[in-house]
Amino acid sequence: MQHTPTIVVIGGGLAGCEAAWQIAERGGKVRLYEMRPRKMTPAHTSGYLAELVCSNSLGADQPDKAPGLLKREMRALGSLILACAEQAAVPAGGALAVDREVFARIVTERIESHPNIEVVREEVTRLPEDTIAVVATGPLTSDALAEDIARLSGSEYLYFWDAIAPIVTVDSIDFSIAFRAGRYGRNQSDEGDYINCPMTREEYERFVDALLSAETVTLRDFELQDERFFEGCLPIEVMARRGREALAFGPMRPVGIRDPRTGKRPYAVVQLRQDNIAGTLYNIVGFQTNLKYPEQDRVFRLIPGLQNAEFVRYGQMHRNTFINAPVLLEPTLRFKPRPTLFFAGQITGVEGYAGNAATGLLAGINALRLARGEPLITLPQTTMLGALCHYITHADPKHFQPMKANFGILPPLAQPPRDKRLRGAAYAERALRDLHSVLDALGIAPTAEIAAQTE
Repeated sequence: MQHTPTIVVIGGGLAGCEAAWQIAERGGKVRLYEMRPRKMTPAHTSGYLAELVCSNSLGADQPDKAPGLLKREMRALGSLILACAEQAAVPAGGALAVDREVFARIVTERIESHPNIEVVREEVTRLPEDTIAVVATGPLTSDALAEDIARLSGSEYLYFWDAIAPIVTVDSIDFSIAFRAGRYGRNQSDEGDYINCPMTREEYERFVDALLSAETVTLRDFELQDERFFEGCLPIEVMARRGREALAFGPMRPVGIRDPRTGKRPYAVVQLRQDNIAGTLYNIVGFQTNLKYPEQDRVFRLIPGLQNAEFVRYGQMHRNTFINAPVLLEPTLRFKPRPTLFFAGQITGVEGYAGNAATGLLAGINALRLARGEPLITLPQTTMLGALCHYITHADPKHFQPMKANFGILPPLAQPPRDKRLRGAAYAERALRDLHSVLDALGIAPTAEIAAQTE
C-alpha cells in the first residue's frame, strides 16, 4: 500500500466524522481532533461525536426529492453518517430521523474503533501549516480557531443565528385534543408518524398575541451589530413579527390535515415529530425559538394538547459561523489561501445535516487524493453534491447565504417532465448516471446501489 502522511481532521461533528471515515476506509491514517468534552460549546450537551443539536431529522429520503437524491449519492460513496442514521432511525414518514443519543453513540463507536483513526480530545487553536487537514469545526467554531481562520483568509467573517426547537414528553400530551396523522395520510404507519395539535382561529390568534408579547433572550452587544438569521431556520417569534398569518402559512399550515373531532381542516396545526427510538420524546416541528424559558412555558402551553406539556429541553439560539466560501474555496473544497487545507460542513455555508456530512465525504476523499498525489475530484454539477459545492463556491460573495439541497441549483433538464415527481426522478436518474461516469473514470468501483440505478 502506498505510504501517505497522517491527515488531520479538525472537528468531530457530522462532516468531520464523515471525512475521517472516508480517509480511513480508503487506507489513509487520520488524527481526528474534537475539543468536547474538555471544552463544551453553548449548544452541545455531551462528548459524543456527531451530536445533533437542532432537529433530529436528516430530511426527506424519497429518491424523487432533492434531499433524497443527495442521500443516494452519499450511499453510493459509502457514507458512514447515513449508515449510522439508518441504525438509529425513528418513524418520520418519508424523512430519515434518528434517536439523537443512539445515533451519536453509534458514530462514536465506529470512529473510535477504526484502526486508522486516532481521536484526540483537544482544542485546536491554529490551522495546521505543514499538514494536509480537513477543517470541519462547524457553526460553533471556537473563538481562537475562528480568529486564526479569519487571519489567514483575510476576509470578513460571516455569521447568522440558528435556533433549536423544544422537546416534550409524549405522556404529557393531551390526546383528547392531539391526534396522530400525516398530511394527506401519506407515508404514515397505521397510527401516523406525527402528532398534531389543531387550532381554531381564536386559539391561533391568542397564541400569536402571546408570542408577539413574549420576552426573548437578549443578544450581546457585538451580536446585535449585525443580526442575521438563516431563512430556513427562523425563530418562530421572528416569523410571527413578519405578519399575523405567517405561521399559518409556514410551520403551522394545516393543509392535508383533518381534525378527527370535527372532520374538518383546522385553522392551524402544530406538529410534533418523534425524537428518540423509545418514542417517549417529541420535538415541536418548526418551533425554533429564542424566547426566555419561562416564556416558552407560558406561550407554548397555549397550544391545544400541550397545556400540561413537560419540556425536557427548551428552545435556544446559538451563533452559526461560516466562511465566505465563494472567495475562499474551490469546488473540491480546497482552501485557496492554504492549498493543504480543506473545509467541510456547515462552516462552508452548506445547510442541512445531510449536506454537512456530504461535504465532509468529498473533502475527506480529496484530502487523501492530495496526500497521494492524485488529481482532486470535482463532482458534476448535475449531481446534488456537485451542485451544492458549485453553488457555495460560485455564489455572489457580497450576498452569500447558506444553501440546502434543492433541485433549483441543478442545471435544467433537456426535456423536463411536467409532473413534479417524475421531474425529480429524472434529476435523480441523470445525477446517478453522471456520478457513475466520474467514479468509472477515476477507477473507483461503484456500489451495488449506483450500479443498479445506471444499468
